Amino acid sequence: MSSPKVAESAYIAPTAVLCGDVTVGPHSRVLFGAVITAEGGPVEIGSHCVIMENAVIRGVPRHPTRLGDHVLVGPHASLTGCVIEGDTRIATGAVVFNGARVGVGADVEFHAVVHVNTVLAAGTVVPMGWFAGGDPAQLVAPGDWERIRDLMAPLDYAGTVFGVGGTDPVMPDIARRYSRSLALHNRDRVLPPGQHDPLPTGPAEPQAGEDTNVRPDRHATTRSTKIAADDRFL
Repeated sequence: MSSPKVAESAYIAPTAVLCGDVTVGPHSRVLFGAVITAEGGPVEIGSHCVIMENAVIRGVPRHPTRLGDHVLVGPHASLTGCVIEGDTRIATGAVVFNGARVGVGADVEFHAVVHVNTVLAAGTVVPMGWFAGGDPAQLVAPGDWERIRDLMAPLDYAGTVFGVGGTDPVMPDIARRYSRSLALHNRDRVLPPGQHDPLPTGPAEPQAGEDTNVRPDRHATTRSTKIAADDRFL
């Protein structure tokens, strides 16, 4: 069973949840109520990322989740099985689905949706409430339901997210599949403070006033981070 790995310089709020094969990089912050959980696929958070209150980030089978450096994930945003390449803002309430890739410097605005298997080019802005779908992504205003349906059809939402075939998935089948996979959380155990796996790090970044000509000790060991890593699923 995998445990979360957290860099010494990262901060995890006391009420945040890290579950399973989750890595949080240097100087990143996971704030109150956020949930980062490996549901069959790992989650990797880069350096200088901020995961704000009540955001949910999941890694799933076939689709690990990876956030590059300098990513801001707003409150109540939801990211599942996607790649966020870096220097990116995922705003409050935005959703990025399985198999999606968001390029460097992109901006997904409030309550926007990046659909399954969508590739959002570097620097693209998805406006507030808009839909992005396809490879390459096309942007659609929220009221254009016919265009949104046309883009969604070939992206295979049901097969990608739920693993069901056909054009008319039955909800009982979907619920049973989810129930079976999530039963693995019965084996979870709560890790007390300081008992997670420390993330090996390279040389620390120089702080203001430090002599950058001093070479770091190559044999120095990393101290254990004193945070609460709660290995549960909520």
